[in-house]
Order: sequence, then structure tokens, then C-alpha cells
Amino acid sequence: MQKDNPNTERYIAIARACLKAINDTAANSGSREEKIQAVYEAIDQAFQAEFSEYRQSVAIMATVLERIASGQLDGEKAADLARKTLDQQPEATRNALMH
Repeated sequence: MQKDNPNTERYIAIARACLKAINDTAANSGSREEKIQAVYEAIDQAFQAEFSEYRQSVAIMATVLERIASGQLDGEKAADLARKTLDQQPEATRNALMH
């Protein structure tokens, strides 16, 4: 994995959550299915945590696009709203690949 990849820390956090879940379930006496489910849930929680900022940013941008698409704003106001929204997005979502 490239060190300059903006998602490196996300991948590492998800990998750590997976390894922790695998190690935790290895010591448990549960069934194979329960262990698989525990690992699956750990992976899901790690993904949810790592991508919550992206989801929040997308939701805000969708709201702004809906306002612009409604036609209630003139061109300059729409452009100004778009610029302000882009300026407020989290640094992690700027020019960063999702995968």
C-alpha cells in the first residue's frame, strides 16, 4: 500500500479491527457461524466508522444540490452556495479516493 495514499490510515484501522475480531473469536468456544458473524460485524463497524465522514459530506452536498436544482436560486447564488459547501467539506473528503 502506498504511504501517500490518503486512505492508508483507513485501511489500517479496518485491518486492525478485522485482526482483533479474528483473534477474539479464536479464543471463544462459539460455533463457526458465530465466529464468522462476529468477524463480519467487526468489519462492518470498522467500515461504518471510517466512512461516516464521507456519508455526512455526501448528505450535505445532496441537500445543497437539491436547493440548486429547485430553481429558486439565481446562477450567482447557486454558484456561491456551491463554493461555500465545497469549502466546508472535511479535509479527508477533498481530492481523496474512496478506495
